[in-house]
Order: sequence, then structure tokens, then C-alpha cells
Amino acid sequence: MAKEKILIVDDEESVRKLIKKSLIHENYLIEEASSGQSALAILQDKAFDLIILDVMLGDQDGFELIKEIKSLNVMSPIILVSGRSEDYDKILGLGLGASNYITKPFSPAILCAHVKAQIRSYKEYHKPQSIPSSFIIEGPFKFDLKTYRFYKSECLIDLSYKENQLIKFFIENPQQVFTKQQLYENIWGETIIDDNAIMVYMHNLRKKIEDCPKSPKHITTVWGIGYKFVP
Repeated sequence: MAKEKILIVDDEESVRKLIKKSLIHENYLIEEASSGQSALAILQDKAFDLIILDVMLGDQDGFELIKEIKSLNVMSPIILVSGRSEDYDKILGLGLGASNYITKPFSPAILCAHVKAQIRSYKEYHKPQSIPSSFIIEGPFKFDLKTYRFYKSECLIDLSYKENQLIKFFIENPQQVFTKQQLYENIWGETIIDDNAIMVYMHNLRKKIEDCPKSPKHITTVWGIGYKFVP
């Protein structure tokens, strides 16, 4: 079986070495970039199963780098690492398309656990479909299992990797109430809940599929429990 490839982007060599040592021990193939521009050059030629990205790089802001990475149509999950622990930074990073946000200092074992969960989720999402063409249709919504595209009233809605996972899970389970714990375990593959991540993705999904996001009718909040998808 081919080893998963991970790109570490951090301008501190000592941090890169620490992360690299931990991940090599877990049998991952590692490539390093010491700046945002060198990371972009690498990503133009190579594909990775995961990107670990420091928020504060020497040559540019990590949040801006996420935008540039996404502009290259790179679908690899991104784990942000940062010494900044404010909720605003976490919400911003997740809103830009990062899959996870880990605050420094962190345990190498915890980082490896997050890496495994993200890669497992990424591989499951990109697993080839055995069905030549199959749609899940609920109300005005349609999810194409072959292309992983989501439509409302036959209009394609552009969703990120995690947004696609969420809406697929919802449309497969209409009218069912899910707790935040259940959503995090099914979508993120982890048991440690990050309330910010769930709130950001629900907010983004509502902006894209609701006629009036401030008064959602399709992704509803069940107070004290969680969320429900109503076609």
C-alpha cells in the first residue's frame, strides 16, 4: 500500500523537524516548505494527502496562503497550527477551508491523531464509487454520488470538501436530529468536539442553500440537542 504524503509548511526549522519526526514514525512520507511561496511551488507539481500549515509564516499570512492554495484547486485537507488561540482566528481559518485548527504548544501524539483522522476522512470521501450514476433526491435538493456535486432546484451549489461531507450526511438522513457529538464523529472522524468548527460550517452551509440564512428552513437548530436537515 502506498504511503500517504504530507506537506509541512512552517518557517521554523525546529518545528518542522519535530512534526516530521513524529509523522515519519507513523510511516508517512514527508515534504517540507519553509515559506508560503515555496509551498505553492511544490503544490503546483505534487499532490498530498494532507497539508500542515503554520498560520504565522515569515513571508506571508497563513490565512492568505489558504486562499492561494484553494485557487490551485488543491482539495487536500489542511490542518492549521498556530500560537494564536483566539476564537476569531479559529473561525477565520475554518471558514477559509481548513479542516482543523490546532493551538501551539501541542503534543506530537495529539497531532498524529488529528492527522490520521483527517486522512481517513479524506480517503473515504474520495473513494471511487461503484455506482455508475446515482442521485439522492430530497425535495429541491439533489446529491450526485458519482461526482459529489450538490444541487438545489437543478442549480449547482459550490461547496468545500467538508461542506460536501456535511450535506451528503444530512441528505442521506433527512428529518433526523443529530447532536454535535454525532456530527463531529461522522464528519471529522474524531470524538473531541470543536464547537467552533461545527458552527462555522453550519453558518457557511446555510448561506449557500437557504433562501434566508438568518431564518433557516432546511438546516434547522433543535435547541438543546443539535441540528436537523429538513428538505
